[in-house]
Amino acid sequence: MPVGPRTRLILQRVLQALPALLGVVVVSFILTRALPGDPAAYFAGPAATAESIAEIRTTLGLDRSWPEQFVVYVVDLLQGDLGQSLSTGQPVLAELLRRLPASLELTLTALLLSCLIALPLGIAAAVHQGSWIDHACRVLVTAGVSLPTFFTGIALVYVFYYLLGWAPSPLGRLDFIYLSPPEVTGFYVLDALLAGDTETAWGALRQLALPAITLALFTLAPLARMARAAMLQALSSDYIRTARAAGLGERQIVYGYAFRNAMLPVVTTLGMVFSFTLGANVLVEKVFAWPG
Repeated sequence: MPVGPRTRLILQRVLQALPALLGVVVVSFILTRALPGDPAAYFAGPAATAESIAEIRTTLGLDRSWPEQFVVYVVDLLQGDLGQSLSTGQPVLAELLRRLPASLELTLTALLLSCLIALPLGIAAAVHQGSWIDHACRVLVTAGVSLPTFFTGIALVYVFYYLLGWAPSPLGRLDFIYLSPPEVTGFYVLDALLAGDTETAWGALRQLALPAITLALFTLAPLARMARAAMLQALSSDYIRTARAAGLGERQIVYGYAFRNAMLPVVTTLGMVFSFTLGANVLVEKVFAWPG
């Protein structure tokens, strides 16, 4: 059966990704085995005897050779068995599924906030190049890249919780005075709205505000910078000069032509920022005791 060009391209991309995926598996296996410490002694506890530690090591398969352990490691990965968590003792996959909605809610909210700020700011900075808007965009982008997320989070907590008292205590997804809404999506704000509990939804939204703003300030920088650069490139294109020569209005040129073409690299950047932020928000979750 003939294969179309799009299907052929997808197959080529999948085949090209296999060596990289194999490399990630090999490196992660070597790192977990080469790091100092004995998982068997950790699971056994401080009062364990040498016999109990040896028994746990046998149960975990740590007494086998590295090639044998690697085969078991790959087979378990293919079966979806990621092992047990060292902190909770529960299966890692179950822990991921339980905690993923909290991280997704925080990440998606932060990306929404950053898009609402970064895109208009980047467009305005490109249209008014060299103005105070452009300089403000550069300052904000530099601050977003330079300031660590944990520092921004602590500063926001100090100002809005400790000094002003506007924000709730940074202790998780929901204050103790509220009950968790019935789980539908795992997103507390959305689940509370679906249940018709606006009070709990407002409480969850207040808890979400500071960590989302902290993460949004971090993700805003690459989006605003890319939006500005893409708009500058689009506004200097030949078709924009032709549109201006034809007498089209500036608003139609900026939003009808330049904006649509400039959004292509911004969307690509947004995808990369999302994948990076989903794993890099661990410091924000630590600062705000977010169970992600």
